[in-house]
Amino acid sequence: NSESTHSGDPVTQPLWKNWWVRGILTLAMISFFFFIIYLGPMVLMLIVLCVQIKCFQEIIHIGYSVYHSYHLPWFRTLSWYFLLCVNYFFYGETVTDYFSNLVQREEPLRILSKYHRLISFAMYLTGFCMFVLSLVKKHYRLQFYMFGWTHVTLLIVVTQSHLIIHNLFEGMIWFIVPISCVICNDIMAYMFGFFFGRTPLIKLSPKKTWEGFIGGFFSTVVFGILLSYVMAGYSFFVCPVEFNSDRNSFEVDCEPSDLFQLQDYALPAALESLTGWPTLRLYPFQIHSISLSAFASLMGPFGGFFASGFKRAFKIKDFANTIPGHGGIMDRFDCQYLMATFVNVYIASFIRGPNPAKVVQQLLALRLDQQLHIFNSLKTHLTERGLLEEEA
Repeated sequence: NSESTHSGDPVTQPLWKNWWVRGILTLAMISFFFFIIYLGPMVLMLIVLCVQIKCFQEIIHIGYSVYHSYHLPWFRTLSWYFLLCVNYFFYGETVTDYFSNLVQREEPLRILSKYHRLISFAMYLTGFCMFVLSLVKKHYRLQFYMFGWTHVTLLIVVTQSHLIIHNLFEGMIWFIVPISCVICNDIMAYMFGFFFGRTPLIKLSPKKTWEGFIGGFFSTVVFGILLSYVMAGYSFFVCPVEFNSDRNSFEVDCEPSDLFQLQDYALPAALESLTGWPTLRLYPFQIHSISLSAFASLMGPFGGFFASGFKRAFKIKDFANTIPGHGGIMDRFDCQYLMATFVNVYIASFIRGPNPAKVVQQLLALRLDQQLHIFNSLKTHLTERGLLEEEA
């Protein structure tokens, strides 16, 4: 948040006090973030779920207060019920997709997995019928307003948190670097704006300045490259989260892919003459981190602008007052949701290829005659390609 405030203004003292409050709490939140990372991916997923629930509560509460929905029958009950339905659907899809080995071993999970979408639809249909039965003649319009409010909130909050968890399963580095880039941009834009801000950036947020926006961009790109270099060398951060059926536990252990192996890159002639280095040794992921940090700096703030417009529309300062000096949880995560979608799209477009482990899991779930048929087909194909010798 790039504040356009200067130390010579008459309001210096309270603003500096606010700066210190924000700074101390920011450091506390960053420390807590690192502690959660230390606890591992499963704890991170639980934290994502908790943040999602709190963001949903804050947005629903605004609708509840602004539209004076106190007298609407079942409104809050149905809102939370729909949240349960959507989370059941998404988390069930995730477990089935990533942990099919575990699902196939446990009979109850296998049944739930087989009929997962039917159960999810039945749950949603129950909520839909409850909403229709709750309609009251004098509140029709307001009830449909709130029905739409709930579903848009689910789309924004739950869908994006589900994408964050998918990113996490690809390797914690895909979770930590994007989130850290958004946090870095938020802090550096605020600091550059606080000390150098002169030129307003956007009318929706009068305190945001071009100086903060540009300073935040360059700082975040540098930060992203450095953080990626540090993290890419550790298997704990770069390996996908997988279920080990032998040990009956979730593990983060693998041979790092080429994306996380140091490589030499030839420098352009101009840079070579300037630095005296013919090549530069980098992890390929560091090059991808430039795209992530650039998006966090240039497009991520538009999530904040959207949130600012939303708050102005309903004449509120913050989504809640959970964190002193920062507002609600949603005020801290308004930029993260756009980032989560971008990272998921980026991985699908440029990174993710066929996953041999997942293919093997799916093969093992087939009947024996189907496995034999695939084995013979694969054997014939490899023999035709000359990779296997023909049997005499």
